[in-house]
Amino acid sequence: MLNYNVRYFLELCLKSAEGAIKNIEAEIIVVDNNSPDDSCAMVKQLFPTVQLIENKENLGFSKGNNIGVTEAKGEYICILNPDTVVAEDTFNKLIEFAGEQQNLGIVGCQLIDGKGKFLPESKRNIPKPEIALKKLLGNDKAYYANQLKVDAIGEVKVLVGAFMLIKRDVYNVVGGFDEDYFMYGEDIDLSYKILKAGYNNMYYGKATVVHFKGESTLRDANYAKRFYGAMQIFYKKHFKQNILFNAIVWLAIKSAYKLRKSSNPTKVTSRNILIYSNEIEESLKQQLSQPIAIRAEIKNNIPNNTLVIYDLDILKTQDVIEDMKKKSKQENMVFRFLPKNSKFILGSDSAINRGEVVNF
Repeated sequence: MLNYNVRYFLELCLKSAEGAIKNIEAEIIVVDNNSPDDSCAMVKQLFPTVQLIENKENLGFSKGNNIGVTEAKGEYICILNPDTVVAEDTFNKLIEFAGEQQNLGIVGCQLIDGKGKFLPESKRNIPKPEIALKKLLGNDKAYYANQLKVDAIGEVKVLVGAFMLIKRDVYNVVGGFDEDYFMYGEDIDLSYKILKAGYNNMYYGKATVVHFKGESTLRDANYAKRFYGAMQIFYKKHFKQNILFNAIVWLAIKSAYKLRKSSNPTKVTSRNILIYSNEIEESLKQQLSQPIAIRAEIKNNIPNNTLVIYDLDILKTQDVIEDMKKKSKQENMVFRFLPKNSKFILGSDSAINRGEVVNF
């Protein structure tokens, strides 16, 4: 896990990961890119068995992850964003699947956001110049691997860096993440390098992971600049033989950056609050508006416009994830996690802005 300044999301991620490796011989490595918050102190205090690497500066996504992989000892490695939540059976499913494959490159899975909605970047096609041009101008149908259903299993070309399972030997054969990328584009580049090396990338839609998004970096003008800059690096490296297309892509990138509209999430005022727990502390009640309903078990029939809080002291993460996916079809649903033995709830309703953390 490469962390930068997301202490509370990292705590939730680490607790979910610990639950997911109970029956696996595994290690957890956190690389911190000089976070200004107390991420490192939290890891040392709450997760003494986690290997913590403290960089003295923000080295970016590629270099930070490469440093972590250098220390890894396992047959498989998982590149995992700190703003993710894995289910108890995530790694068991994927390692079993990976062991059945021949010539395997990266394995990815189904990612959902903090609203329970599927994230289409979970499976993508190679962003060749003509595909990237269409996406940059607002047509992203060919960019995403829509030929494969959300819960299907099959080959895809590009997977997302928030969750990548890969054999350490394969990672090293292709040189890992290209450190010319500071942030964004490196997952596309790694996926493409692995394809060119003769391996197959696979999407496993039977496993689902929450990716809150927008935590490590806000989706602002700096994000746009870095993202489009990363795409320029990608084309120079892999499509430089086509000078005309390079010029067109460069022009489209500049135009898209200038025309990019800011987006503000709609603030939902929840009329109902439902907490799946045996009991809740008075200090949390005081942070929430009334009335509050408490249920020990997950129920399907609840009203729209509800804030749902999941107490992970009594619930399995895999059940929570499936419930989020079901309830995401309802109107104005908001989801929050209460991690085990923690005094905060958190969640995210937007890929544009940071998520919400409420301490109590």
